[in-house]
Amino acid sequence: MIALGRIMAIFFGYVMACIAASLVLTLGSLGPDWNDVTAQFGPQPPGVESAALWSATAIAAMVIFVVGFLPVLLVIALVEGLALRSAVIYGVIGAALALAMAYGLDFAGYITGPGGDLGHNTEVFAASGIAGGLVYWLFAGRNAGRWN
Repeated sequence: MIALGRIMAIFFGYVMACIAASLVLTLGSLGPDWNDVTAQFGPQPPGVESAALWSATAIAAMVIFVVGFLPVLLVIALVEGLALRSAVIYGVIGAALALAMAYGLDFAGYITGPGGDLGHNTEVFAASGIAGGLVYWLFAGRNAGRWN
């Protein structure tokens, strides 16, 4: 019975992490240019812009859930087996997974922009991974390895 509760906590933590990562990804990607995006469609009734933002966040959460399920499942099995409970570890793992899923495992060549600086997209992906990792830690990672 305890194992079933732990599995449900892990799944709930993963869902909440996907929502947090998609919120950071959506706000980081669309936030700076949101006025330009909405100006293309002319004046809108109140609430339409926030509904569009939440719709984009929901779609991004579903995409992150599906694309990240197997890699995250492997990482969850690893951290549960090793009983890693540090928030820093979950933030670093989240950033590494987000960058690896966005750029592939060869993301070292894509990180720097033309001037040698970090690109905006790289920073947004890393921030969304960190947010997802920390939210997962909040809901399920603090108790990693406690199966009895």
